[in-house]
Amino acid sequence: MDTRSTIQTSSHNTSNRLVTYLSMTRPVNCLMIGLAVVVGEVINLGVIPPLDRLVLGFLTASLMMAGTMVLNDVYDIEIDRVNAPTRPLPSGRATLTGAYLLAGVLSIASIISAILLGLASLLIALLALGLMVFYNARGKRLGLLGNMIVSFNVALPFVFGGISVSSLRPAVFLFSLLAFLSNLGREVAKGIVDVHGDSVHGVKTLAVLKGARAAALTSAGLFVSAVIVSLVPPILGIVSIWYLPIVLVADIGFVGSSASLASKPEPERAKKVKNIVLLWMLLGLVAFLFGGLAH
Repeated sequence: MDTRSTIQTSSHNTSNRLVTYLSMTRPVNCLMIGLAVVVGEVINLGVIPPLDRLVLGFLTASLMMAGTMVLNDVYDIEIDRVNAPTRPLPSGRATLTGAYLLAGVLSIASIISAILLGLASLLIALLALGLMVFYNARGKRLGLLGNMIVSFNVALPFVFGGISVSSLRPAVFLFSLLAFLSNLGREVAKGIVDVHGDSVHGVKTLAVLKGARAAALTSAGLFVSAVIVSLVPPILGIVSIWYLPIVLVADIGFVGSSASLASKPEPERAKKVKNIVLLWMLLGLVAFLFGGLAH
């Protein structure tokens, strides 16, 4: 092999490794959690926040999510050998050392960003990081309680966004509740997908303890609860007219996903539902943004 071929091969391998480690951060999740903070800032201010607040808020949340997602894969490696053997760590495409290093760097960068936002923002960031480290290390095996920890952290960015711009409106707590309910429904649905590996490794999800049907009905119930709560802000008159048409599209999606999961509570169907629900959650974020910005 000549020098040029060797360089090309090395460059290709490096690119593959970078893509592999990037995939462990769950970029879509990171984008959504970062946007949630920005939306929280907008809801609480009623206008686009100052650029430094916007960027630092986005970075704090997205970098923390990235770091904890990588750490999640580290703690899940044995479960993933059963549930998802093609993932980077169980497949050998990524190393534990590399994963620990990446998780540490991302988490430290997140905390530095929070420091620049101020003491209150730093304290909330440390709380969120502590909860996620606990969840990855021990909380996951607590089943529904673990799901609630994750969902609390998904709801927290809206409040964090308000604190980062020194403003908290009552509407933000309703939006946080919406995020909590919809994500909790998604977490319960994920338990159906991972039921085999979870049962082997003692993870007490609702699907493991009560069966897939009970988990599917609970997940659907949580989604429908989120839909009901989503109608409260316009009734109270605390959002603009742009909120309702956008959130109704998300609501229709949630109701459809609920019916789909309840009618066929099987791992393959649950996997499709948990993925499509991310789209409905993203639409919800857009509704929150326009509802808060123009109000």
